[in-house]
Amino acid sequence: MFRMAIRSGWIAAVLAAASPCGAALAQTPADKPGQAYPVKPIRLILPFPAGAPSDMVGRAVGQRLSEQLGQNLIPDNRTGAGGNVGIGAVAKAPPDGYTLLVASPSIALSPSLYASLPYDAERDLTPVARLASIENVLLVHPSVPARTLKEFVALARKLPGKLNYGSGGPGTTNHLANELLKSLEKLDIVHVPYKGAMLATVALAGGEVDETIVAVAPALPLIRAGRVRPLAVLSERRVATLPDVPTAKEAGFEGFQMSIWYGMYAPAGTPRDIIARLNREVLRALESPDMRQKLATAGIDPWPGSPEDMAKLARSETARYAKIVQSAGMRKE
Repeated sequence: MFRMAIRSGWIAAVLAAASPCGAALAQTPADKPGQAYPVKPIRLILPFPAGAPSDMVGRAVGQRLSEQLGQNLIPDNRTGAGGNVGIGAVAKAPPDGYTLLVASPSIALSPSLYASLPYDAERDLTPVARLASIENVLLVHPSVPARTLKEFVALARKLPGKLNYGSGGPGTTNHLANELLKSLEKLDIVHVPYKGAMLATVALAGGEVDETIVAVAPALPLIRAGRVRPLAVLSERRVATLPDVPTAKEAGFEGFQMSIWYGMYAPAGTPRDIIARLNREVLRALESPDMRQKLATAGIDPWPGSPEDMAKLARSETARYAKIVQSAGMRKE
């Protein structure tokens, strides 16, 4: 019952914060020669389920773009295979600007985790804009006798193989964040994968696992209810919604950082003028005070950037994740 309540409450919050993109706007006819882009609805592929943070970012940005462009951005949740089903759908779509993708770190993780992918991100996709970021927080169940990250690491070192952590599944950022901690501190903590980070978080609240790392936004209700205890945020600076929780660096753990970021992509070959138009509109949307406030309230930091900014971020993160995956001894599927 508690698990269902938490999941329903988070999804309800998502839907309240970001209604379906441009539902009130009328659709227009298909392309006509000489008309300026866009002249028909745009499909916005979201590779993770409704209620996930990436879904919230996509719907919020999509709603505003619908208003600015005068066309529906229709959200389309194409889930599965760690986000690769949705990414692959965009990679194979016509490069006409009418199919877009909201990507998360899975686009940088997948090359290290999968021996074969139905797409090549650098070859088949082109970045449109950097969108936003969400910080992660390391949580423990209240029964765990650790009130700081240093105490938790000391406990794990004292009890090798006895503590466990939940994740959203192999290759998710909350999985790799824990593997990074294990690698940095030479710890033996058992991985318990779930089918989604929220399920892992609910499992933590129920005492099924000892620790998990999850995005701040969906964790806030559980933190405020005292069902889980935050030890550190994995960001460069403290998070406004958790002002009393130190960063991992402040806690004495240099290099233990793992943020979740989001970007918009289009199929490779999409005309440059369309990419430029979309980027301008995305930046305009993210820089508006009401949008920034809406996202900040949900624990999401607007992080507007150019196509080049997004490309640079994806390249650097792909290289970083490859090192973590290799260090963790994870095999490609």
